[in-house]
Amino acid sequence: MAGMTWTIAPEPYDSPAAADLWRAYYTEVSDRWYLLHEGRRTDPDELEREIAAHPGGELAPPTGRLLVGRYAGTPAGSAGVRLLDADTAELTRVFVREEARGRGGAALLIAAAEETARGLGARRIVLDTRGDLVEARALYARLGYTETGPHNDAPYAEHWFRKDLVRAEPLSGPRTS
Repeated sequence: MAGMTWTIAPEPYDSPAAADLWRAYYTEVSDRWYLLHEGRRTDPDELEREIAAHPGGELAPPTGRLLVGRYAGTPAGSAGVRLLDADTAELTRVFVREEARGRGGAALLIAAAEETARGLGARRIVLDTRGDLVEARALYARLGYTETGPHNDAPYAEHWFRKDLVRAEPLSGPRTS
């Protein structure tokens, strides 16, 4: 539809919109894992425990940010950034609701997250993902991320990616002495 656009802005990790997106994200990736490995959806009690155990405080300023993407004004996606050290940020919680997919939101969220990471002083950004999240892996590769060795030992991490964020310096002309 004409006029349908994305807007992306920082949002408190515990805002109602952020909490709703976190629940949708976690439900989707958890159900996908359990369906693949155990032929069932996530147990509702387990889902509630895990959501409560990972509220997102690491995405709060001054060393983290959560970005929420709104499509046509409705919260439809998220991306989180947190500093791991002075030069390295981690990209996390990249998610777009199913009904908003295919409209460019994921790439916009990641670009905004990269700019946020630069603003936090990071020179590189890293992430991990699972093997069954093939769409995510293809997206990261398309956006210039390269697969690398592990940067963490997260229990479900199977693929690690990295992208340098340093802006290219302008070429200088010939030197004369």
